[in-house]
Amino acid sequence: MPGFTRHLLTLAVVSASVAQAHAADAESTSVLEPVVVTAPATSDVLTVSTDPKAPRQPVPAHDGADLLKNIPGFNVIRKGGTDGDPVFRGMAASRLGVLLDGEMIMGGCGMRMDPPTAYVFPEAYDEVVVLKGPQSVKYGAGNSAGVVLFERETPDFSASPLQGDASLLLGSAGRNDEVATLLAGNKLGYLSLSGTRSDANDYEDGDGHDVHSAYTRWSSNAALGWTPDADTRIELSGAKSDGEARYGDRSMDGVQFDRSNVGLSFETSNVSPLISKIEGRVYRNYVDHVMDNYSLRRVSGMYMVSNPDRDTRGASLSATLAIAGRTQLAVGADTQRNDHSLRSASSMMSAPDYDSLSRTDDMRFNTSGVFAELDHSYAGGSSVHAGLRVNKDSADDLRSNKTTSGMTDDNTLTSGFLRYEYQRNTTDRLYAGVGHSERAADYWERNKNPAATSMMMTGMASTFDVAPEKTTQLDIGYLHRSGDLQSSLSAFYAQHADYILIETLPDVSAYASNARNIDATTYGLESDNSWNFADRWTSTATLAWVHGQNDSDHQALGQLPPLEGRLGLTYDTGVWSAGALWRLVDDQNRVAEGTGNVVGQDIGKTGGFNVFSLNAGYRAMDDLLFTAGIDNLFDVTYAEHISRSGAAIAGYEQTTRVNEPGRTVWLKAQWHFE
Repeated sequence: MPGFTRHLLTLAVVSASVAQAHAADAESTSVLEPVVVTAPATSDVLTVSTDPKAPRQPVPAHDGADLLKNIPGFNVIRKGGTDGDPVFRGMAASRLGVLLDGEMIMGGCGMRMDPPTAYVFPEAYDEVVVLKGPQSVKYGAGNSAGVVLFERETPDFSASPLQGDASLLLGSAGRNDEVATLLAGNKLGYLSLSGTRSDANDYEDGDGHDVHSAYTRWSSNAALGWTPDADTRIELSGAKSDGEARYGDRSMDGVQFDRSNVGLSFETSNVSPLISKIEGRVYRNYVDHVMDNYSLRRVSGMYMVSNPDRDTRGASLSATLAIAGRTQLAVGADTQRNDHSLRSASSMMSAPDYDSLSRTDDMRFNTSGVFAELDHSYAGGSSVHAGLRVNKDSADDLRSNKTTSGMTDDNTLTSGFLRYEYQRNTTDRLYAGVGHSERAADYWERNKNPAATSMMMTGMASTFDVAPEKTTQLDIGYLHRSGDLQSSLSAFYAQHADYILIETLPDVSAYASNARNIDATTYGLESDNSWNFADRWTSTATLAWVHGQNDSDHQALGQLPPLEGRLGLTYDTGVWSAGALWRLVDDQNRVAEGTGNVVGQDIGKTGGFNVFSLNAGYRAMDDLLFTAGIDNLFDVTYAEHISRSGAAIAGYEQTTRVNEPGRTVWLKAQWHFE
């Protein structure tokens, strides 16, 4: 569909050209904050920051991946109604770091029913920050695609000792979300409580066919903080969540997503003229996940259940040093251990009693690292940034029936970057940076079994000892900020040595059964533009494109999304708002069937599609907001290129891919008090 590609590129070029022409003589004006957000804008160099509580279209997110898909460059591999896997610039799973309040969480399912974002209800957080590419070393090793930070702010009780938020969302397919947060405290300490619940039935695709996708999920969080002075905070926190989800892409559903967390953190500022800040934390995240083929669907054949768990414990300590007037140095160390175990059972007659079985440890991972990151600003506003990290990483194969049983794989992983940012004038900033990242194979990659004949017969062979992946990437870009215009363009070029490719071996198994190292190249760009072109009117335009090549096999790199653009228009009086969003996605003809990542492999080529949506908002009072929307207004039937294959499930129409929802109507009320 070359014409469609040219159409998208023309839209982006025209948008950027008009915006730049307008910026040349634009005066700084007061711009109303948009009521409905269609695409979070780039807030700083290689950084996207968004308020997860802000109303947005498509329908507000109920998990972490659902929120991220609105950011240019992100896509989601759909499996059902929830728990999709986020993909950034074509990179998925462990290539994209996800931290919740500075803590690492990892799922348990060997088929990634529960990626880290499955345990996130975004509205319970205050800010979500995306750091693009290997351009920071503070957040662990191996984040070649980037890092996503879900963060809560330190409470401020200067206006009121009691404050909170509550929201209710109702939508198609019986969707209902309830969220409540409460903060109470004073200058000596605080108590923070939050609870969320989200529930939905099977949704219908554009053809009116039900998709096996119903889910229920809930979460709770509590934090007790002590602030003995204005510069010190100590916090004890805990979290608990659970849920169930039906999946349209596989033979099992998730019937338990039990997560428990406890953490202790502290930070103190203005310690001395040299030490600006010291931060530390210890935490434990435990995930107990259950999947079966009989609780949420009609059983066909043998009853099967699997109950993996993962216990993650970590600690970190860092300090920010003011080594000169315009120079800061962050230094730190962190460590993490996670243990994975599994128990499973099957029966021809009835649901098996897996609770009576003992768990078997299958893998253990340990990593410890040290880092230093330098930031220096020049008088004119330009700056230079550099960082270096070294990690010692080990993985133990505790399985008893593999060719690699008893093996320990030790690796030293080095990451680093250097970036220069040039402040051209008060509105324009350009940057260029080179980053290097090394990543050891994760649980899912090491768990591939090339001798497998089925999910229940894992064979003896193992890919446990796959080599670490090494990525060297160039990032360049441009940001423009004026009174009524925001524009950014970021581009990257990456060389991947020992890229860990996941593939299906048709003669062995219908499932992804092998991991091997290849050399690969990826490059692409993202652009986002927002223009307040008239009083109360704002237009947005975004573009994302990535290209990948498997250099070893001389073919396309699997699981890369196609070119995508979005156009938005919003009218906002501060009380009433209305808007439209038009999403255009090109076809994808560059595929490598049967290859990809631990989440999914290419199925075949896909055609392009476009989806049109409408939204409206009414601010009844300063602290009460109503928003509503109609997503996929014209009830288009479509599936994302990187969607998982549709499974044969009794009572449901089987599709090539898991189709996206058809026309979706929703209404949301949000109340803030203090």
